[in-house]
Amino acid sequence: MSLPQVDTRILFFTGKGGVGKTSLSCATGLALAEAGKRVLIVSTDPASNLDEVLGAALSQTPTAIPGASGLFALNIDPEAAAHDYKERMVGPYRGILPAAAIASMEEQFSGACTVEIAAFDEFAKLLGDPAATAAFDHVIFDTAPTGHTLRLLTLPSAWTEFIASSTGGASCLGPLAGLEKQKALYAATVAQLADPKATTLVLVSRPEHSALREAERTRGELAELGVSNLRLALNGVFTAAKPGDAIADAMTARGRHALAGMPAELARLPRTDTLFLPRGTVGLDSLRAMAASRLTSPPAFEPMPQIALPGGLDVLVAEIAASGHGVVMTMGKGGVGKTSVAAAIAIALARQGHQVTLSTTDPAAHVQDAVEGKVPGLTVTRIDPEREVADYRDEVLAKAGGDLDVAGRAMLEEDLRSPCTEEIAVFRAFSRTVDEGKDRFVILDTAPTGHTILLLDAAEAYHREVLRTQAEMPDAVRSLLPRLRDPAFTKTIIVTLAEATPVHEAERLQADLARAGITPFAWVINQSLLASGTTDPLLAQRGKYEVPFIERVVATLSVRTALIPWMGDAVAVAKD
Repeated sequence: MSLPQVDTRILFFTGKGGVGKTSLSCATGLALAEAGKRVLIVSTDPASNLDEVLGAALSQTPTAIPGASGLFALNIDPEAAAHDYKERMVGPYRGILPAAAIASMEEQFSGACTVEIAAFDEFAKLLGDPAATAAFDHVIFDTAPTGHTLRLLTLPSAWTEFIASSTGGASCLGPLAGLEKQKALYAATVAQLADPKATTLVLVSRPEHSALREAERTRGELAELGVSNLRLALNGVFTAAKPGDAIADAMTARGRHALAGMPAELARLPRTDTLFLPRGTVGLDSLRAMAASRLTSPPAFEPMPQIALPGGLDVLVAEIAASGHGVVMTMGKGGVGKTSVAAAIAIALARQGHQVTLSTTDPAAHVQDAVEGKVPGLTVTRIDPEREVADYRDEVLAKAGGDLDVAGRAMLEEDLRSPCTEEIAVFRAFSRTVDEGKDRFVILDTAPTGHTILLLDAAEAYHREVLRTQAEMPDAVRSLLPRLRDPAFTKTIIVTLAEATPVHEAERLQADLARAGITPFAWVINQSLLASGTTDPLLAQRGKYEVPFIERVVATLSVRTALIPWMGDAVAVAKD
């Protein structure tokens, strides 16, 4: 069986970025629709590519998918949800309160915190209100990469607990103003998530150590949330048709080794395997091939096309090294290899004698695993949200709480218990890390695209938060955006794969960065089978599929491009 068995009305697909959550959720939805069910697929990912996979222009309302009777889909657009949420909160007061008061209210509803609350508000309506999806037999949630998903899944409890403990009236800026009315809805959402008769959660992974480790971490955290109806879906399972090709043999061995070391609790879950396909999973025919878990026509070997390929990372590293210090940020869709590219650059700079910090803002990243052993001059760090929140709370209470009376201090402590606080604390840590680039190299393995953009957009919201809590704005925060926009200080590298969805997502990222005043330094095309030298028929067919995407990046999207071949060792690029 290649697709998860569906025993409940609600399904969640979650996992490490790039493992194929969208493809599998869409293939499952299509199979159900073709079996006569009415199915709604919902993306809660800020960097959703649901439109591309299904071949339809989606909105925040259910859209029928052409060529698939009974299949509908929608995107929860965080920015649009935030706009609508803000207007619901502010609109009734227009024409009643003075213009200055309205402007103040609108300001309170700006920033990343409002975006997250608003997106969850839309999510809760679909999951917690039966009437919202009554027209459908099944509702499938294609969720965001794991770190964001877990935050989304824990928000019902987080907000409910915050409201329940709020005795002085929620004062965490504007976003919490509408939450009291939602308590019943959020309680229903929590109940749905934990009810094994109502909800199935599918942990999607590839047969790789890092993806399986992330799936196990997710399984454990979901168990703590009371979510017990879990399935494991392995995507992209590859076995060489015959031995002898170094790349095919290495890919086969890597998958078998990863599965042999699968954590015991994860291995006990009901499991389905979906085969590696030679082309991207875009369009209904590709989704049907996933459901069949077989190749419609096993390919005969054809020689790789001869095209001029970009060089490797060494040219980029040389240009970065010439500046002597600064920040390098690797950005892109989850699963494209930002961590391994960041590690490779960091190690190369350290081996040239530079002092280097390699860090991550991604809650689901495992940057330490991309570096084996100690490299002189290289320091590996991670921004830990829990530690940052604790430090931030202590600092605010020490600076602003000393002069408050009992009631005032209680209200401040209440503010600092809100989920908004984590966004601010992590942002401060990000700013401090960037500040280190004044006299050394800082290589930042950033979070997946949507979350990264929200983080960069938080600067003005952070300034307002500082004023609200009477904390001081560190110089590192004050100078952050100018530094990110300065190409002499910060070099942003977009990482992608030579496939349709990653390239299109990277193109959208580049446009978002342009609106933020940030121009990418270079693009890196990672894990190229075309450049690997493989002669395996299936892998060679996948290599041929890469050609137009490589040519598009080089010709129209990037002024500098590096290409990294697929390697037998997933982190070989970081060790060379």
